[in-house]
Amino acid sequence: MSLNREKKEQMVKEIREDFNNNQSLFLVDYVGIPVSKSIELRTLLRENNCSLKVIKNRLALISLKDEIPDKLKDKLRGPTAIAYTDENPISLARILDDFIDSNKILGIKAGIVEGKLVEGERFKEVAGLGSRKELMTKVGYLMAAPLTKFLRTWQAPLNSLGSLLSQLKSNK
Repeated sequence: MSLNREKKEQMVKEIREDFNNNQSLFLVDYVGIPVSKSIELRTLLRENNCSLKVIKNRLALISLKDEIPDKLKDKLRGPTAIAYTDENPISLARILDDFIDSNKILGIKAGIVEGKLVEGERFKEVAGLGSRKELMTKVGYLMAAPLTKFLRTWQAPLNSLGSLLSQLKSNK
């Protein structure tokens, strides 16, 4: 077995582990990025518990076989990198979006966010979402709002009666 084959087998194993261990990832169109910007992006991602790895498309296809949707397999063309995290996919999307907007390089081909396929065109929507904590707060508010309105509706007659009695007392 040649050293080249051993390296390739190791790379296939690493790619499979990256896809299996991370619920969220984005395929990045890794074209025309200077080394200094690449280092800047990797540092930024590392500080936020995210990673970026340049992959060989053929090895990625071998390692993933039936594990990823066909639409994502079709995106594995040209220079590709994967940005992934096992923590907060929205944070990863925001970091990538901010970097792409500020530097006008790179692009997002597609991604998987918590097991769901996200096309490259919908990436901006994912990046625009609030954090998990913000979304949970909104859901809690939306669940509590009808109850709050219901209680206010029930309290309104009592408040009116109290103010009416107060006015009668002050008039006498």
